Order: sequence, then structure tokens, then C-alpha cells
Amino acid sequence: MRAVSITELNRSSTMPRYTPEQLEKRNASKWTTSQAILAPIQFLIFLAGLTVTYLYSQGIWITDFWWVTFFVALKTAMLVLIFVTGGFFELEVFGQFAFAHEFFWEDFGSAIAMIVHVSYFFLFFWIKPSEHILILTAYLAYLSYLINAAQFVIRLLLEKHNEKKLKAGGSAA
Repeated sequence: MRAVSITELNRSSTMPRYTPEQLEKRNASKWTTSQAILAPIQFLIFLAGLTVTYLYSQGIWITDFWWVTFFVALKTAMLVLIFVTGGFFELEVFGQFAFAHEFFWEDFGSAIAMIVHVSYFFLFFWIKPSEHILILTAYLAYLSYLINAAQFVIRLLLEKHNEKKLKAGGSAA
């Protein structure tokens, strides 16, 4: 399997790019800073929650199911917080609170991740399935986040490449 370079991804991607004006707004936005702070925190919560869920499911160290639910709740709260602050970012840079054309697929992925996270609580409070089903749902929630986070990381890498081209005076892809 051949590795794909950022340049090849950039050339083959139809992802909308920042205009120079949007890039300037992005770089000056307080919401860019908030996302840069919240995203790593969210990732750490994801790692902690995934670890706790795994340890509980294997009967290692974590013996109270409460911890699994606590971390899914914490992760869900962070997901909502980062979506809302991201909405303010999109409003400031693109003029639309969420689902701006430029971030449609990332927002769509975030919405799916939120639905999966919230479904854990729907099951927990109303359906009351076995712990095994809730653990599987927690794993699905974490997987949906991981896929969505990958969308943003790929976009970040492509945008950094595009930003370099703009600064060098080349045309943006």
C-alpha cells in the first residue's frame, strides 16, 4: 500500500478552502484559540473514557459501572461545547452558525457523533439494557468521535498546506 502525501490529498480533495480574507478572520478569531484549547482536552477525555470503559469491561481495576457513564457524559458535554464554540467560529469566519459549506462534512460528522453519544443516555435512562449493550454503545460513541476527529485533523493538515501556498504567493487549491 502506497502512502499518500498531503500534496496529493490537497490536489484530489474537493474540500473548500479558506479565502485569504477568511484565513485572516480565522487567524484573528478567539474561537480559533478556543478550539485549539478544547480539542486536545476532548481528546484526553476520549482516551480516559475509552480506557475506563475497556478496563471495566475486562474487570481490571474499575469495578463500578458509574465510571463508564461518567466518562461518556463528560465526553458528550465536551462534544457539545466544542460544537457550539465551533459554531461561533463558523459564524465569525463564514457567516453561518453551523453547517457552513466549508465545514459541512465536519459538522455532519459531529452531529452523528452527538447522536451516538446521546443514544447512550437514551438507552441508559429509558431502555435500560444490559451493561454489555451500554459498553458497546460507549465504544460506538468513542469510535464516532474518533472518525470525526480524523476529519478535522485531515482538514487541518490540508489547510496548513494551503496556507503555506497562499503565503508563498501561489494559488490556493
